[in-house]
Amino acid sequence: MAWVVLVVSGLLEVAWAAALNASQGFSRLWPSVTFFVTLALSMGGLAYALRSIPLGTGYAIWVSIGVIGTALLGMFVLGEGFSLPKMLCVVLIVSGVAGLKILS
Repeated sequence: MAWVVLVVSGLLEVAWAAALNASQGFSRLWPSVTFFVTLALSMGGLAYALRSIPLGTGYAIWVSIGVIGTALLGMFVLGEGFSLPKMLCVVLIVSGVAGLKILS
């Protein structure tokens, strides 16, 4: 169950990053509210997951899900541009996360 919560918390990290961007420096109400709610849920889920997953592994996976998801969101939804080097970096992150899971 902790792994499921960790993955959902990582996806919520993508949500709060997107909401932070949409809030335009907290000048827009609903994206700002969405940011704070998803941030709290993401951190709460991480805290729950770390009760049974080692800190280094759990935090690395949570951050990696956020980084990968936010990078893909930026490239494919927000028009920040797709490139092969960017995708190679995302693949390297995925490889590192998989390695952490296998070795833990």
